[in-house]
Amino acid sequence: MSTDSSDRDQGSEGHVNELDGTVLGPVVQARDIHGGIHLHQAVTPLPRPTQLPAGSVLVNRGEALALLDDIGSGHGGMGVPNVAVVSGPAGIGKTAVALHWSHRERGEFPDGQLFADLRGHAADAPVQPAEVLGRFIRAFGIAPERIPGGLAERAALYQSLVSGRRLVIVLDDALSAAQVSPLLPASADSVAIVTSRLRLAGLLVRGARGVQLDQLSTDAALTLLRRAVGEERVRREPDAAGELVELCARLPLALCVVAARLATRPHWLLSEMVEALTHERQRLSELSVEDDMTIQAALTLSYHGLPPQAARVYRLLGLFPGTTFDSRAAAATVMLPRVQVRQLMEVLTNANLLDDVPGGGYRFHDLTRLHARELAEREESAKTRDETVRGALDWFLYTAWTASRTAMPYRRVPRQVVVHEPAEPLAFADPAEALDWLECEFDNLRSAGRVAFERELFPTTWQLVDAIWPLFLHRGHHAERLEVDMLGLAAARACSDSMAEAKMLNRTGLALRALGRLDEAAQDFRGALEIWSRTGNRPRMAGSLRRLGLVEMDRGRVDEAIVLFEEALDGYRAVGGARKVALVLCDLGNALAERGRAKEAVARLLEARRLLATEPDRYNRARVLILLGRVRADGPAAAADLLEEGLEEMRRIGSDTGEVQALQAMGDLALENRGQDDARRLYEEARRILARSGARSRQLDDRLSRLDGS
Repeated sequence: MSTDSSDRDQGSEGHVNELDGTVLGPVVQARDIHGGIHLHQAVTPLPRPTQLPAGSVLVNRGEALALLDDIGSGHGGMGVPNVAVVSGPAGIGKTAVALHWSHRERGEFPDGQLFADLRGHAADAPVQPAEVLGRFIRAFGIAPERIPGGLAERAALYQSLVSGRRLVIVLDDALSAAQVSPLLPASADSVAIVTSRLRLAGLLVRGARGVQLDQLSTDAALTLLRRAVGEERVRREPDAAGELVELCARLPLALCVVAARLATRPHWLLSEMVEALTHERQRLSELSVEDDMTIQAALTLSYHGLPPQAARVYRLLGLFPGTTFDSRAAAATVMLPRVQVRQLMEVLTNANLLDDVPGGGYRFHDLTRLHARELAEREESAKTRDETVRGALDWFLYTAWTASRTAMPYRRVPRQVVVHEPAEPLAFADPAEALDWLECEFDNLRSAGRVAFERELFPTTWQLVDAIWPLFLHRGHHAERLEVDMLGLAAARACSDSMAEAKMLNRTGLALRALGRLDEAAQDFRGALEIWSRTGNRPRMAGSLRRLGLVEMDRGRVDEAIVLFEEALDGYRAVGGARKVALVLCDLGNALAERGRAKEAVARLLEARRLLATEPDRYNRARVLILLGRVRADGPAAAADLLEEGLEEMRRIGSDTGEVQALQAMGDLALENRGQDDARRLYEEARRILARSGARSRQLDDRLSRLDGS
């Protein structure tokens, strides 16, 4: 991002270690400062156990930690996964215990630590296992575009990566055994700690061991209070101290919040806190669980100690349609200058009402966000609330549009219409930075799309989905992508915008094709073609025909694909547009080569190469070279040069699919020249690249099988 180095919110991607290139099997490892492996890209880094005051995690938790020691030592037996389910009510300190043990024992697990917040009891939907698997796999250095889309495929790849490694995996706030099961390592060499408000009997019956946390004893709760506010204050008012810990239900989180407020108000009597807390409890009608009500009362006390501007920012940020935000997003949401918002968020952080996260971002604890939202609904007008949410949605839409234009400058994306254009917009230095932002903000962008749809802001919804397209094209997210594109399609239909509907049908068709659901993909492409035909939009009609041709190629119906590609080519030639003509020529040349019509294929590919020479499309320029090399237009020597040049370019731009295409073509050329050993080496290298993403190639397998049988 183009921000100055003094600003603490330099992106929100979190702490990322640099890769040192060490390879173990297919895994690129990241060395941490302790010499072990810390795996965390796109996964929340394992937090420090600082939710409670220093040392308080050990208060009255010795038995739980001892049980975790026993589980972590592998006493479950050979081959039995070491899984602990740490359960208890909200605010009991489940996460703090899990993190304390994980950090304390990190030396026993040299291959690293993984952490995922499953959001089982958050205000929005729980995180799906396939999504967490995608993040965990990326933590091993696997590029997003190499990650398969299906849950089963992701689970298989994940198990192959963790096999034989000693890892600690913390799965926080789980909702069910079904959500957790695909994330558990099958090997007995690793330990998984699952935290949940539920006991998750489905895991216990399969060999997991339960670690149940109860309320602190009165003595332990008083000990925690003494450590936080000082022995003298508790000694002066022993009765008030006892009443205070009971009002907090002896829950560590509630005591932590109250203690923090007392620590910042050294002249307050404990009895004054007791009176205020008792009064605030009567105002909690939204939540039905008494434990949560107690925590909400403590949060309200902290809120009442805020300066007026900070209190207003706290309320309004409770309406933010996402989980994390930086100062730019916050400023756009509350519509204040960014420098002022940064200062106010520091006030909220110091009051323990807002958490700072690695990378300079911020987030609410789930219960804190509910509390802030409840205050906004009670104290702000409906107009203010609507404008606040719209400000956040406009921030996402405007910035996603900017990122989309930066990542794909040749893509025709109409400027998005926003009500509140950001006063301090974010600019991107290059396509990679734009893609990084889209990747980092993907969860928030999805949340923003859902909120926009729920508020019937349908144009905002589908335009936001449209702006995310470069992320899917370059970085994958196959399983998550279909859900987002379906939301865009529903929004386009809801606002009766036929042009938007056709665009979104193309998007859902591409997502379905990536998942191998070819019949459904073809149905959506035909639906788009019908709309474009009604309006006489020839370029768009040509695009739908081309996509239908790609589906036919996937099905192995090459002759049918050639007919569709030629129709698309005629349509693009009629309206101009060198790049689109060139893309269809590449597809057509590839299909003709498949049918053995080499001379015709070469003519199409040479024309595509000429048209792409001045276009900023490095992938397709390299693809033309590989396709020309495959047809051997000028003999084996020239073909080898073309394939080598195409391979190097695909490697420079980081295209795994392009690299596999080049290696397979080079293997075919080696085999023609009776270089069986070279062919086998090239095919195996291509297969290894595919294996890193959990994918397979029937063509590669067939070639290697024939070599092994020769």
